[in-house]
This record gives sequence, C-alpha cells and structure tokens, in this order.
Amino acid sequence: MTVGILFGAFFILMFIGVPIALSLGLASLITMVFATDSSPSVIIQKAFTSLDSFPLMAIPFFILAGVLMSHGGISRRLLNLATVLIGFITGGLAMVTVLASMFFAAISGSGPATVAAIGSFMIPSMKENKYNSGFAAAITASAGSIGVLIPPSIPFVMYGVVATVSIGSMFLAGIIPGIIIGITLMISSYFTAKKNGYEGTGEIPTFKDVLKALNEAKLALLVPIIILGGIYAGLFSPTESASVASVYALIIGLFVYKELSWKSVYRSFASAALTNAATVIIIGFSISFAFLMTKERIPSIIANFIVSVSDSPIVIILIINLFLLIVGMFIDTISAIVILTPILLPVVTNIGIDPIHFGVILVMNLAIGFVTPPLGVNLFVASTVGKVSFEAITKAMIPILISMIIALLIVIYFPPLSTGIPKLLSP
Repeated sequence: MTVGILFGAFFILMFIGVPIALSLGLASLITMVFATDSSPSVIIQKAFTSLDSFPLMAIPFFILAGVLMSHGGISRRLLNLATVLIGFITGGLAMVTVLASMFFAAISGSGPATVAAIGSFMIPSMKENKYNSGFAAAITASAGSIGVLIPPSIPFVMYGVVATVSIGSMFLAGIIPGIIIGITLMISSYFTAKKNGYEGTGEIPTFKDVLKALNEAKLALLVPIIILGGIYAGLFSPTESASVASVYALIIGLFVYKELSWKSVYRSFASAALTNAATVIIIGFSISFAFLMTKERIPSIIANFIVSVSDSPIVIILIINLFLLIVGMFIDTISAIVILTPILLPVVTNIGIDPIHFGVILVMNLAIGFVTPPLGVNLFVASTVGKVSFEAITKAMIPILISMIIALLIVIYFPPLSTGIPKLLSP
C-alpha cells in the first residue's frame, strides 16, 4: 500500500504538471499522512539536514564556474580550437559541436549549460551552412550530455555523496566513457553528413593554425588539469576544487580575456544562484523521498524483485539499464541518483560490479535521459537556443540515440574503461 501511494502520488503529480521537486515533496507528504505513523514534519527536517554536507558545496561552485566561463569568452575559444582541428572534415560543423562540447564539459560539469553555451554559436552556424535544423539541434543536445561524464561532473559529485564513493575517483572514471560517447556521436555525424551532403569548411589547417588556436585556448584547457591535478596532488579536495575553478574563471574572464565586466559578473552570479536554488530544492526533497523509501524498506523489495527475475548477472544488468533508460525519460538526473542509488547499488555489488563502474553506468543512462522525451532537458534547451521545433529535433534524434546506446553498451561490458584510471592513480 505504501509503495502504491508513494509512487502513484508522485507520477500523478508529475503528469498534471507539478514541478519534479514539489512532486517528490508532496508525494512524500501524502504518504506520510495516509500510510505511516510518522510526523509529516520529518519531510522538511530531512530536506534541510540533508543539505548540511561539505561535498554538496561543490555543486553551486561548479555551476558558477560554468556560467562565468561561458560569459567570459572561454566557450568561444574552445569552439575556435575545435573548428581548426576537425572543421574541414565532412560534417565538420557537427563534429566541431561534439568536440567543443567535450572541451566545455571539462569546465562546466552540466549538460544543459554545455548545450546553451555551445548551441548559441553552433546551431545558427550549422543552419547557415544548409544543415537540417532538426539535426543541428539534436547533435548539440546530445553532445551536451557529455557534460555530466567528463570531469568535473555535478551528477558524479551527487553519486559520490550518496554512495560514499570517492568523488575524485568518479571524476577520473568518467574521462574515457565521456570520450567514447563523443567518438560515437562524431561517427554518427559523419555518416549523416555523408548521406545529406553536409560539407566541412574545406580548409585543412596548417601546423601554425593549430598552434595559434591552442595558444588562444590554453587557459581554458588548463581548467580540468588544475582541478584533477590539484585533487590528486593533495592540494585541495573535490569540493575545494570547485571554488578554485570559480575563482580561476573570474580572474581569466575579468583580467586576462577581459570579456567579463562587473555587470556581467553580477548577472553570472544571479544566474548561478537561480540555477542552484532549483537544484538544492530538488536535492532536498529527493533525499526526503529516498528516506521514506528506506524507512518502508522499498529498496529491499525492489532489489529482491530484480534478483528474483534471473540469476544471470548479464540479464540483471540489462534489466537495470532498461529500467534506468525509462527512468531518465521522466525524472531528472539528481533526483534519480539520490532515489535509485540506495536501491540498485546493493544489487549490482552482489553480482560483482564495482561501485565506481556502476556510478558511470548510472550517469551514462541518465545522460541519455537528457535527450529522450518527455523530460529531455537538453532537447528543450537546444530547441530554445536554436529556435528549432521540438518535433524536428526528436525526429532527428533516432540515429544519434542509437550511437549513444552503443557507447553505453561498450562501457557496461568493458569495466576497465571506467575503473582503469582510478585504480591506476589510487594511492
């Protein structure tokens, strides 16, 4: 009965258009009132006390760093570098979008932020060069999903907190999977471009051109080196690295590139504060929702059901991935991580899957959720930024989505791709 009320109320509230954070909180409240003896005030208490966490401080600072770098000219320099490197290939502009998103992912840690920063330049550029507008927006939205895999990654911070796994190890674990999904998107772009006659820039770069673009983008490319290098050199924690990234972005934008004014700094702080406010509300009520599930032993019930379906680890992991792909269509990434990690982590560890490997699998599945309706946050951002209809984007998404699922399967069945670097660099 408790399970039915909790999930029934949650999906009904989402279906009628209640924001997901409020749907989580109200579903928990309704269940508390009608199916348990606990005081409803526990929902608010849990929502507030759960936010009293040092690692969670990384989230607002990474959000701020991404906004400052987007406004401070860093995204444009990364785009210029990507264009010089691969813009001349067939379908070059689509590939540039993917590569630039990979660069920017190593700065922002956010999928929607990557789509907004890169899409504002690249979608109009592709449309001017006779690319199908739906494809232009779809490849940008898909490339933006790399933002949650290549470090720093806000979802990896969240998973590290919930699963009590090293956040630094999760950052390292996401590097190769992020590159793999980028490569599969580039391959998909190439074949689509070949089929539709989308040409590259036609200008093969000289060594001098590459050096010039690298020199202009060098300060942007230093960001992930500073973050990961500082963490593993013991200079600062993952949380402190987010603060370092924010200060670095502010200094570079104001005093080096000089593309940030004090007025735009104020707007950047305001934008980051609004984004963080929404994120914090989602985290708080997600943890209240997860607390109620744990109290009512719902994770154990679901875990036992999954294990009862089959004894085969391969079948179990396929069931879990199918489940995660469906969840990603309806629930935002942070909420899904908080709710599902306590349910699924014991199941996968029992069949021999490393918690770090599972964290990457979980985030990759939910990253695909960024580009699958009805939630599909990246699709909506790309639609808005590129002024492309949502229907046109979803139609163009099908071959791209297949390439992303291929990348997911590669990472699932070759664990060293995600666990290799953390094990190599662990003390």
